[in-house]
Amino acid sequence: MVALIAELDRHGRALADAAAAAGEQAPVPTCPGWDVRALLAHTGMVHRWATAHVRYGPDAPQGDPAERYPAPDDGILAWFRAGHADLVAALQAAPDDLDAMTFLANAGPPRHFWARRQAHETTIHHADAAAATGEIPDVDPAFALDGIGELLEGFYGRRSGRLRADPPITIHVAPSDCDAGWRVEIGPDSRTVIRDATGPADCTLRGSSPDLYRYLWNRRPAGPVEVVGDERAAAVWRECATVRWS
Repeated sequence: MVALIAELDRHGRALADAAAAAGEQAPVPTCPGWDVRALLAHTGMVHRWATAHVRYGPDAPQGDPAERYPAPDDGILAWFRAGHADLVAALQAAPDDLDAMTFLANAGPPRHFWARRQAHETTIHHADAAAATGEIPDVDPAFALDGIGELLEGFYGRRSGRLRADPPITIHVAPSDCDAGWRVEIGPDSRTVIRDATGPADCTLRGSSPDLYRYLWNRRPAGPVEVVGDERAAAVWRECATVRWS
């Protein structure tokens, strides 16, 4: 828990610094159609929405967060920094038995869920802000491995989403710096994610945990990710594995 909040704090500060270096009007190549201002507006809104759930639990305000937490016309960077700091403070002060909603499979206790979700949300958007300056930020390997697990088992453990394949395909995610791994079976109507599964796969993705983390989130890896087997399977991931705000 402490480590997750520390990563949230570190990457949020670095996101703001990268945004300041790039400038509000700089395009974000990893988020087509967005500039840095749009990135700050989105992430700042998400931080405030998460803070409300952490601070107020079942009594958190309802309704469209984009309408409740709009970015200001001026001073968006200071607004972002303030919202990020408030989220970090709320998580630090929250009790271990926090009562709040969660929305992913295998979410765990709510305080852990919100720390984890916002740490990875912020880290990936730090990568977006850094991309506007042509940089790729470092990610701690253990934290990246946790993020791969959250993405595959959490987001893709749900029934919804565009990640489908007909005929079915199987992808093996194989970090080169640890013994963990995932088997992702993608069919026309469903997905199955199995941790540490063995057996044949149409495609194996192999690289360091930080590089696989970025690759699976469709961000640019710092080092090589080896695609072994059917390139079509990797293409399905790149084209269809998207996580959208809704």
